Amino acid sequence: MSKITTQAESTQVTEVPSGTCDNCHAPVQGMYCSQCGQSIESTLKYFWTVVLHILEDVFSFDSRANRTLFPLMFKPGFLTNEYIAGRRVHYVPPLRLYLFVSIVFFISLKLFTINDATGVIDIGNSKSNYQQIEQHLEYLRQQKKIAPAEEQDKLNSRIEKFSTFKNDISKSTNLLLKGMTSELVDLEIKRLNDKELSEEQLKSLAALQTKINKLKAGEDIKLPGDPFSISNNSDDSLTFEFLSEKNNKRLNEFAKILTKKAEKAFKEDPGPLFQEAIEKLPQLLFVLLPLFAALLKVMFIFKKRLYLEHLTVALHSHSFIFFSILLIELFTYTQQYLMESASFIGDILEIATGLLFIWMPIYLFMMQKRVYKQGILLTTVKFIFIGMSYFLMIGLTAAIAFIWGLAST
Repeated sequence: MSKITTQAESTQVTEVPSGTCDNCHAPVQGMYCSQCGQSIESTLKYFWTVVLHILEDVFSFDSRANRTLFPLMFKPGFLTNEYIAGRRVHYVPPLRLYLFVSIVFFISLKLFTINDATGVIDIGNSKSNYQQIEQHLEYLRQQKKIAPAEEQDKLNSRIEKFSTFKNDISKSTNLLLKGMTSELVDLEIKRLNDKELSEEQLKSLAALQTKINKLKAGEDIKLPGDPFSISNNSDDSLTFEFLSEKNNKRLNEFAKILTKKAEKAFKEDPGPLFQEAIEKLPQLLFVLLPLFAALLKVMFIFKKRLYLEHLTVALHSHSFIFFSILLIELFTYTQQYLMESASFIGDILEIATGLLFIWMPIYLFMMQKRVYKQGILLTTVKFIFIGMSYFLMIGLTAAIAFIWGLAST
């Protein structure tokens, strides 16, 4: 009797799902329709159920992500050769891998590149100047406590001056003001440290103070190298022979608008411009991928590889580059916080960052050699040419992202 119960239980466990296909309404035995191939499992689920399934796929011990990331970073060409050979079920597909890594990369790029306080990229010596100002203000406050009454006004004046410098560097979003204030602080601290300034430095000190006062009053300040222009002619116009006179006129009007925006961004706050440009890069790089694959197709035309094989190389190589830069960003960011509290770990991260920079070109070279199976000399020549061509493509992509970002601000 117990045997019958066990068999019934066994039959119940291995029962095959059955029903009707929601797509073609054919009878279904199993998880997939034999007529159209659609799964009987509904894709409409509670949001958190989907999230939990994704987390389980990514972080489970036997997940494809875990089996993909190690060879992606340390086994050049392995994933590409496995995918081309048809052994694909154990690894994350190239396109899905690229999309996941690139999304994380560009999110982190915005976080690490733009300051969290003002959205302004730090320039020059503003951070070191800020520390110098803090130290000098502390010194002046201590001096004020012990100074005689006749010295109090002089000390108060200095405290007020350096407090203004501190605000201009730390709180202002005007990039030009921050830069000029940094130069002014350098000269002021040299003078206060009993270092005699040259006649040229004294003139520079006075000129900087005048420019800062004008800038705060809302006046336009002209700098060496002005004006900025987007043009290809000596008269600062932008024209192309293949365009009609009417279209060239429209192009020049658009170029003038972009020029004004660029001047304003670089003199005041470039944060929004950089944010816009970074937001455009994912779309542009996604367009760059098939172009890079086409370059590989031309360079290895005698290997008689399919275009999709070259596209797989492009996807894996870009995934490796993005993931490596992401690690470099994380190491650098962590190192800055550990240099004082845990300098030993900071030193290890600095070494790891340097090794990653060295590993990136070596990895890409080895990947090209292992996938296309050519000799060292031929691989080297092609690797150099492909690298130079790719940097030109990246430069053009960055220029387009910059112009697109200007148009969007």
